[in-house]
Amino acid sequence: MVLAAPDAGAAVVEAIPGDAECRPLPAWRGPIAFGPGEVLEYDLDALGAKAGRMTMSVKPPREQRLAVEVAIETNTFFSKVRRVKGSGTSYLNSKTLKPVRYWEDAMENEVHRTAEVTFEPHLAHLVATMGDRRGEADLPFGADGLDVAGAIYLMRQLPLKQGTALCFDIYGIRRIWRVWGTVQPREHVSLPVGEFEAWHLAGQAARLDMPNARREVHVWISDDPRRLPLAALGSIDVGTIRATLTGFNRPGDRTKEAENKANIKW
Repeated sequence: MVLAAPDAGAAVVEAIPGDAECRPLPAWRGPIAFGPGEVLEYDLDALGAKAGRMTMSVKPPREQRLAVEVAIETNTFFSKVRRVKGSGTSYLNSKTLKPVRYWEDAMENEVHRTAEVTFEPHLAHLVATMGDRRGEADLPFGADGLDVAGAIYLMRQLPLKQGTALCFDIYGIRRIWRVWGTVQPREHVSLPVGEFEAWHLAGQAARLDMPNARREVHVWISDDPRRLPLAALGSIDVGTIRATLTGFNRPGDRTKEAENKANIKW
């Protein structure tokens, strides 16, 4: 299948869900689909061409917190539009997989940017820098507050079935966004790393402080014990960007070893 968003040309702009509609996410259930040492590799495509690389990795736990890191670097082609090299690390409560702290450090063109976010119930406190400038803000959110690095890992653990509605708030780009959508029917996804049956999560994201600022969001997660994030599709200010899984390493993953053997051509 082609990993693409449905044609939204005739889409009707719907109202952003309120706090009463955006109910707490269901409790995740184990066994946990990922662990320390897992590394996922992605190609990034934008403007019709390869734009860079992304890795997502799980670090060793410390003080009952599980650290997950997303690192991005644009290539020469996309650097003519925007040059980015940086990472975001989410420190998750090992029992709830909700973020306790998020740290972001990136160079965008020639500007160094950082963001440190600490999470409390219904409130994220942001300390951000951009070059020599520094600022702080309290960012309220509803039932669930996540961050860009850790959100995918929590999605991997949630019980998914067709028609399930999801709604949560997420920190990104110094703002809180409300993300809502529905689990679509299972799809067969063919990638260079293998064949998968996958759940397609389709939705929208809107800034809580500016509801008309919206972005379409699509994520495909494999329907197997590994719950691999196979692809993601979203929009940024310069257009649509897609991440596609190109490689993964999971220590002790016998399923991957079996797939590798099956792919050998004698």
